[in-house]
Amino acid sequence: MKVLFTILKRELKSYFSSPVAYIILVVFLVLSGVFFFLYLQSFISSQFDPRFQLFKEKLNLNEFVVRPYLGTVSVVLLLMIPVISMRLIAEEKKNYTSELLFTSPIRVVQIVLSKFLAALTLFLIMLLLSAIHLLILAIYGNPDLGPVLSGYLGLFLLGASFLSIGLFASSLTENQIVAAVISFGILLVFWILGASSDADSSVLGYLSIINHFDNFTKGVIEVKDVVYYLSFSLFGLFLTQVTLDSERWR
Repeated sequence: MKVLFTILKRELKSYFSSPVAYIILVVFLVLSGVFFFLYLQSFISSQFDPRFQLFKEKLNLNEFVVRPYLGTVSVVLLLMIPVISMRLIAEEKKNYTSELLFTSPIRVVQIVLSKFLAALTLFLIMLLLSAIHLLILAIYGNPDLGPVLSGYLGLFLLGASFLSIGLFASSLTENQIVAAVISFGILLVFWILGASSDADSSVLGYLSIINHFDNFTKGVIEVKDVVYYLSFSLFGLFLTQVTLDSERWR
C-alpha cells in the first residue's frame, strides 16, 4: 500500500505542478456553469410562458434543470476525460521513465491502480466543484435531492469507466494526443453502441455505456447499472495491466 500511495502522490503532484489540472478544472467548471445557467434560465422563462401555464404544476426543477444538466455534463466528460488520462502512461514512455518504473520491484497492478486513482481524484475534485451549482439550486429552490445525489453517483461511475479506458489507451502509445484520440474513439463506440436500444431488451443496448446512466438521473440506483460500470472499469484496468505486463517481459 505504501508503494501505491507513493506513486499516487507523485501523480497528483505531477497534475497540480503543471497548468494541466487547473486548465481542466476551469474549462469544466465554465462549461458546466454555462449549461446550468442556460437550463435554469429556460426553466424560469417557462414559468411565465403562456404555452406552459396549463402544465405549470408539472414543471419542476428536476425534470427541467437537473436531469438535462447531468446529461449534458456526461457529454462534456466524454470530451474531457481523454485529456485527463492521456498523459498517465504515455508521458512515462516518452520521457523513458517507464523503463525504470516497469523494471523496478513495483508490481504492475500497483502502478496501474495508483495512476487510475490519481486521475480519479482529479475527476472527483471536478465533480465536487461543479456540485456548487446544484447546491445553490437547493438553497434557493426545492429540487428533489434524491435524483441529484444518485445522478452524481452515476457521473462518478461513468467517469471512472471513462478513465479506465483512457488509462488503457495511454498504455498503448507514447504520444499523448494519439492516446486521447484512441480513448475518445473507444468511448464513442461504447456511447453510440445500441444507444437507440433498450438496455434490458438487447445485448447492444446493455453494452451501451450511456444507457445505464439514465436511471441514476431519475433517482433510481439499480444493481445492474452499478455492476455494469464497475465491471467496465475493472475491464479497462485489466487491459492496461495486460498491455504493461506484455511490455515488461519483452
